[in-house]
Amino acid sequence: MGMEKVSGERKKRRMRQKKITAVQKLYDTCKEVFANCGPGVVPSGEGIERLKNILTGMTELDVGVRPNMPYFKIKETEGFPKITYLHLSECDKFSHLPWQIGIFLLPPSGVLPLHNHPQMTVFSKLLFGTMHIKAYDWVDDGGSISLAPKADSSEAEVEPVNVRLAKLKVDSNFTAPCDTSILYPNDGGNMHCFTAITSCAVLDVLGPPYNDPDGRHCQYYRTHPFASFSVDDKKLADGETSENYAWLEEIEKPRGLAVIGAMYNGPKIVEK
Repeated sequence: MGMEKVSGERKKRRMRQKKITAVQKLYDTCKEVFANCGPGVVPSGEGIERLKNILTGMTELDVGVRPNMPYFKIKETEGFPKITYLHLSECDKFSHLPWQIGIFLLPPSGVLPLHNHPQMTVFSKLLFGTMHIKAYDWVDDGGSISLAPKADSSEAEVEPVNVRLAKLKVDSNFTAPCDTSILYPNDGGNMHCFTAITSCAVLDVLGPPYNDPDGRHCQYYRTHPFASFSVDDKKLADGETSENYAWLEEIEKPRGLAVIGAMYNGPKIVEK
């Protein structure tokens, strides 16, 4: 009887293990990986690899999204097509978490304009679709500087612009399935822009989340070519061309940009 009981318990344990969904595994791993992290603190190399491996193996089926959902139908609107955001771990019972899991649903031509991720480590997994990603990193730790744009002699004096130099990190199309991308507080393309070529779904893990009271709010940027200002080329790294650099000007949230929150209806996440 004793051996039969042990065998039965093992079977039950195996059954429980099989029932763990991919999104639950993602949540549980985030809980461990971000346990001792905070603003500007990057998870351990081992933790990063664990999360990356889980995300790389996930598909749209693991979170219950599909290209024929109504969110991807473009309606006639001014400005940007509406983007939908599904919160997987941002509600009352998850509000204390030092990370956030969500899914961006972008219809064709949908754009998330160039924006930053202050003091964050961010994992992004393209679940389906083709997307163009353009991303930059700051060249140094200094703040913005005031520069006057070049002007033709026929033009009136041009007002200076507050800008900061950034280096182009990514400027490519990505089609699912593809590797998980990771950006860090100071590297990996902390400022990026998403442009959907087809309907796209992007699974995102942010650690820590944006927090306005703590000063970690989402900032948007306008790009200016390096040659827009009269600046010494010594600012560029040896052997680099100016095409790999741009001046970023912080701007208000672009008019017409609408990111609408919606209910997540995929496999449930259980807080343990």
